[in-house]
Amino acid sequence: MKRISLLLGGAALALTSAFAIAQDSPESLLPPGFDKPRPSRTPAAAPAAAAPAAKSSAAAQPASGSVSVPVVQPVPGAAASAIPTLPSGMRIPTLKELEEMSPDELDELLGLKPKSDMPAAARRSMKQVGVLAASEGGFAAGSVARQNARLIEAALDKNNGRMVSRWGHILLRRALASRLDAPAGMNPADFTAKRAALLLRMGEGDVARALVQDVDAANYSPALIQTAMDAYAFTADITGICPVVSVHGGVRKDPDWQVLRAVCQSFQGDSTAGMTQLDRLEGGKVWPKIDILLAQKYAGAAGKARRAVTIEWDGVNEITPWRYALTIATGLEPPAALMRGAPRRYAYSAALAPMVPLQSRAAGADQAAAAGILSSAAMVDLYSQIYAQDDISGDWSQAAETLRTAYTASAPADRMAAIRTLWDGGSDPVARYSRQVLTAYAAARMPVAPDFADDAPDLIASMLAAGLDQNALRWAAQAESGSLAWGILAVAAPTRASPVDSAALSSFKSGDDSDAARKSQFLLAGLMGLRRVDDAAARDFAADLGLDLTRQTRWTRLIEQAADTNNRALVALLAGVGMQGDGWNRMTGLHLYHIVAALNRVGLGAEARMIAAEAVARG
Repeated sequence: MKRISLLLGGAALALTSAFAIAQDSPESLLPPGFDKPRPSRTPAAAPAAAAPAAKSSAAAQPASGSVSVPVVQPVPGAAASAIPTLPSGMRIPTLKELEEMSPDELDELLGLKPKSDMPAAARRSMKQVGVLAASEGGFAAGSVARQNARLIEAALDKNNGRMVSRWGHILLRRALASRLDAPAGMNPADFTAKRAALLLRMGEGDVARALVQDVDAANYSPALIQTAMDAYAFTADITGICPVVSVHGGVRKDPDWQVLRAVCQSFQGDSTAGMTQLDRLEGGKVWPKIDILLAQKYAGAAGKARRAVTIEWDGVNEITPWRYALTIATGLEPPAALMRGAPRRYAYSAALAPMVPLQSRAAGADQAAAAGILSSAAMVDLYSQIYAQDDISGDWSQAAETLRTAYTASAPADRMAAIRTLWDGGSDPVARYSRQVLTAYAAARMPVAPDFADDAPDLIASMLAAGLDQNALRWAAQAESGSLAWGILAVAAPTRASPVDSAALSSFKSGDDSDAARKSQFLLAGLMGLRRVDDAAARDFAADLGLDLTRQTRWTRLIEQAADTNNRALVALLAGVGMQGDGWNRMTGLHLYHIVAALNRVGLGAEARMIAAEAVARG
């Protein structure tokens, strides 16, 4: 209140000063006759040139020392006759408006807002933005710097983020997280925003948040501000946006921004004012009531303005990003009925959120692992936490017990039975593949034996889901030529001694029960991309499948040109464009061939092999 009183007084003074300046001339306080200057004593013969003004002029002194002469101080830098005015468009707030302003808003009004949240010595360059340096596995910093900005923009903006391939997702994430120079002509902040936005569409909230945090708040563009808000909502890191709000407080007036400013104010030491702002926003119908209540509950955890807020879900029919973020951030969970049929992004968010109950995280992991968001090690760690909790029972507790058996049972048959149980426990093909990611290292411990020949394709696919190609290749001697296990290993192996012939291809097709012989198409595309098939056999097999791998499109020409220039990052971005889809039924042999071929040509052979093997296994 002291601060507001002082500011109100300053506002009143400003108003008074404005009115005084606006008068035509100063009003004399002297009796009549005393306000006229005395005649100059300068001789008539004095030069016409004006003499410098003295600090104290005799002409300015009254005849009697008992009377003062008023002195009008001219406005610095302005002519004596100029009348200062308020900046164009600026309006002096009313007293009521000043009373309702938060300290943050008053700082902004008075020009006290910081221009940067970082001291000068700690500010970072915008030349390269990213979290993965080339020495850490990222792509070269200048990979896209000389590329057409419109091409890069299209490759980022036109990708919906849903990859058919787990390994394709991992490759694209690596490219987007790399420390890169922006293309010439593109604002580095906007380039960062586009990369982070695609990461969010992919479900990579943590990586997107790390990427936007690599830029100082003072350098944020409007697009990066929005993407940062989305990233913090995805990760339920509500106060993470506060440094950006502090620096860019007045740039937006939309409902989300207004609520976040109030929440940030509560966590910046003025919880009472923050809660007051939220109460005012509730009355103004800025957000739906349920969302304002959640914001109040979250903000109420800060400072002395604690209050009990009851959350009622009656009448709430949908989940939204901020609604979900505030719910889990306050230690709650949305009703199960509300989450049924919700977009997959919420499962991805739950899988990564440490505040979500372990059972819900495991349910989310059944989607996130198949997508490429969680590694096999992360899945095992999650199930280990469930196993260690005595208060968890039911299906997830049983699944954790089964996983332990898959790793520790002394008899291989018992381990194999446990692995099968986990695979079959997946509710759909996506969840089943996530369970194969979960069991990758258990599958690698299985002995190569005829007793498990029927399980070989799934065991191989499980191992390759974690990149365990050397372990998977132990099954090569047991894999009959033309079988599914043989087909997966034919493209997964680092090298091949001799090209695949037509007899092996025909045998594979005879046992292919996939729709439109999709697995056979993918096998041929992978082998051709890796240059592991006899040319004549490839032509005959392609004709038999009705597959034309010589057809050209604008995309095929672009990815070939990127491979010609050995530009790994650009190949990865264009491969991501070609791998969009909710399932392998959305992939074509033509696209797979060009993706595998381009990756193999630029030295990304391991990724090419894993994508091809995944296609054959899951096609």
